[in-house]
Amino acid sequence: MKRSKTSKQWMREHVNDVYVQRAKAAGYRSRAAYKLLEIAARDRLLKPGMVVVDLGAAPGGWAQVARAQVGARGLVVALDVLEMAPLPGVTFLQGDLREDATVNALAGTLAGRGIDLVLSDMSPNISGIAVSDQARVMHLAEIALEFAVKHLQPRGSLLVKVFQGSGFQEFLGQMRSQFESVVTRKPEASRGRSSELYLLGKGRVGGYRRGN
Repeated sequence: MKRSKTSKQWMREHVNDVYVQRAKAAGYRSRAAYKLLEIAARDRLLKPGMVVVDLGAAPGGWAQVARAQVGARGLVVALDVLEMAPLPGVTFLQGDLREDATVNALAGTLAGRGIDLVLSDMSPNISGIAVSDQARVMHLAEIALEFAVKHLQPRGSLLVKVFQGSGFQEFLGQMRSQFESVVTRKPEASRGRSSELYLLGKGRVGGYRRGN
C-alpha cells in the first residue's frame, strides 16, 4: 500500500526526532519516557515505595520510568489490551480495564496495597479527522479518570493525557471535583504541533479504602 504524504511526513519527523534518538540511546522503549521524566521531576510525582498503575502501558516507556523511581519497595503494574514485552520489575496484565476479570487480576496483584498513582498516556489510533480523534482521546481520558476515582487511595494522584478541544473544559471540571489540585503540563517532549496536554490531579478527595 502506498504511504500517504502525512504518513511519510510523520516517518521523517520520527526518524529525526531528538527524543526518539535519546530514547534509543538510553534504552527506553519510547520517546514518551521523557514526558513522564520531565513531569515527575517538576512535580515530585514518583517516590520510592509507591504503587503505580500504568494504563495503556504498551510499549512500556512510562512503566520503565516508574519502575526505576519507585525502587524495589515499590510496585508498578502495567495494563493494556495489547501485548507488551516483559519489563524487569514490572507486572504486566493484558486485558480491558473496564472488565471484571482485569480488575480482579489487578486486585490479586496488589495484594491489599493501595494505589498511589494512576498513569494514563492512552491514545487512540489517530485517523486525521479532528472531531473524531478528539472525541476518542477524551473518551479514553474519561475511562482513566473513572478508574482512578474508583481505585486510588485517599490523596492519590492521576496523570492523564488529553487533547485541547471539544470536551476538554468539561473534563477539567470533572478532574477538579475529584482532586484537591489539578494542573496542566505540556512537556518539552510533546511535539509542538500536537494538541496534547497532560492533566495532573493530586490529592484524591475521598478515595478507595480496603474494605469499602
